[in-house]
Amino acid sequence: MPITVTAPRGVLTPTGEREILPQLSAALIEASGATGNSFFTSIVGGTVHVLAPQDIYAGGANRPVVMVELKLPDIGLGTHESRAAFIAAATEIVDRLTVEGHDPDITWVNILNANSGGWGIAGVAYTGEDLLRAAAVAAVKPR
Repeated sequence: MPITVTAPRGVLTPTGEREILPQLSAALIEASGATGNSFFTSIVGGTVHVLAPQDIYAGGANRPVVMVELKLPDIGLGTHESRAAFIAAATEIVDRLTVEGHDPDITWVNILNANSGGWGIAGVAYTGEDLLRAAAVAAVKPR
């Protein structure tokens, strides 16, 4: 489940550049109720894109917006409450990992869902049922 963070250079702290993906991954896993599930954890990843400040826009103007985009299969974060929990957690994480003065009003979190069979790893197009089955198997395996 890819997470993409896009931020202007200098807005994330050096620690923020290193820690934003691990912290957002943990927030997604928690919001999904999958803490400790090895399969679910293994399919969460992402990238951090740090761009020149003049290449970032919000409201049609050059502004230091930080964008977090999460791409999920259609079963991911299936309730309004779970989506709201991830959005709140992601915004708080960005706030902690940006330089002083970054305005949370220009932290945007976007959740996109792929239709069943439109999300895959290693050449396998997973349906929602396939993913639930794999997560269930991982949940019962001894550690």
